[in-house]
Amino acid sequence: MATENMFKVPQNINNRHYYLDKVKPFIGQNILKVFTGQRRVGKSYFLFQLIHFLQNDNTVKILYINKEDLAFSFIKNAEDLHQYVIENKSAMQKTYVFIDEIQDIQNFEAALRSLLLYEDLDLYITGSNANLLSGDIAGHLSGRYIEIVIYSLSYIEFLDFHSLTTSAESVEKYMKYGGLPYLKHLPLEDTVVFEYLKNIYNTIVYRDIINRYTVRNIPFLEQLVLFLAGNIGSIFSAKKISDFLKSQRTNMPANQVQIYSHYLISAFLVHKVPRYDMVGKRIFEIGEKYYFENIGIRNGIWGYRLEDRGKIIENVVYNHLLFKGYSVVVGVLNTNEIDFIAQKNGEKQYFQVALTINDIKTIEREFGNLKSIHDNYQKTVITLDAFSGHTYEGIKNISLEEFLLTS
Repeated sequence: MATENMFKVPQNINNRHYYLDKVKPFIGQNILKVFTGQRRVGKSYFLFQLIHFLQNDNTVKILYINKEDLAFSFIKNAEDLHQYVIENKSAMQKTYVFIDEIQDIQNFEAALRSLLLYEDLDLYITGSNANLLSGDIAGHLSGRYIEIVIYSLSYIEFLDFHSLTTSAESVEKYMKYGGLPYLKHLPLEDTVVFEYLKNIYNTIVYRDIINRYTVRNIPFLEQLVLFLAGNIGSIFSAKKISDFLKSQRTNMPANQVQIYSHYLISAFLVHKVPRYDMVGKRIFEIGEKYYFENIGIRNGIWGYRLEDRGKIIENVVYNHLLFKGYSVVVGVLNTNEIDFIAQKNGEKQYFQVALTINDIKTIEREFGNLKSIHDNYQKTVITLDAFSGHTYEGIKNISLEEFLLTS
C-alpha cells in the first residue's frame, strides 16, 4: 500500500464497528464523509480504523493531514490544502484523503468544493464543531456529503476498551467516568480520571469556544457550564437561567445566555433537547433540557454525588439513545411529562427514567405517565435495578444495564 511517510497508523486499535458499518456503503464514492463530535471522543482513531480497513486493498493511496500535528502547519488556508492534495494524489489510482480537525484550516470549504470535482479522490474529514459545514456549503454540497456524529463510547464499547464484563460495578464505572476512549490507558481511579477529564474540559472550553468565538466573559461561561452540570435534566429557558444567575450576583441578559449556550452546544459539550407538545404536535419555543455529551466530564467538573444519581442515569439513557441513532425530544402530554420520545425509521418509543421504583407513588407517576399515551408504540420504564416480574399493565421495566446492552 502506498502511504505518506509523514505519519504512522497506530496499531492495536479498538474497532468501533457501529460507525464503520455506517460509513462502509459510502467508501470509494465521490461523496464527502464528515465526522463530527466532541474533542477526544475518538474521531482521529476512527480515521485510523478506516485506513486499516482500506489496507486490505493493496492498490489504495492514502493522504493523511492532521492539523494538530506541526508537520502540517504549512497548510493554513484553502489554497494550501488544495495544492497539497493535488500535488500528492496518485496519477494512476484513487486517492483516499483524510483531514483531521479541518476547522483549523481557513476557508476550508472552498477547498472541499474544488476537491470534490476530482472523481479520483475520496474525502474524509473530521471537526469538533456541530456547525462545521455552514449553511451555504451544506446547501452547495446537497447530496454530495454525509455527516456522522462520533459520540463517546457506548457501554458495550466501554466494556470492550477496558476488557470488562458487564456487572453492576461496570455500570457504576461507566456512569462515573464516562466513555472517553483514552481512559483505557489510565487506571480507573477518581484522582487520575477526573484530573484527565478536567483537562479535556479546559481544552474544549478554551480551544473550541473561547478562542473560536472570541468569548470575553469567561467567568460567566464557566458559571453557565457549572449551572447546567448541576441541573442536568431540568427544564430551563435562557430567561430562567439568566434570572437564577442574577440571584447569584451574576448579571447576564437572556440573549447572551442563549448565545453562550449555543457555543456549548456547537462544541458538543452539551446537548439541548426540546420539549414536544404531544397534543398540539409542536415543539415548544421555550423550555428545554440539557444533557452532557460525556457524563464523565460533567462529573469531573461538578462531582459525582449520591443525590445526583437519578439525573446521571437520565443523562446516560439519553446518550445511549443518540448513539443508537434516535432523534429524541421530551414529551409533554397535558400535565404529564414523558422523559424521552425516541424516533427512528418512522417508529417511536417512549421512555421514563427513574433511579428506583420502591413505592406506589413512584409506580403511579412513572408508569402512569406512559399509560396516558393512547397508541401502540413501545413504552418502557428504565431504572437502576429492574423489577424481575411481569410488566406493569403491559409496560416494561428494564434495568439500566439491560438497556445499555442493547445495540
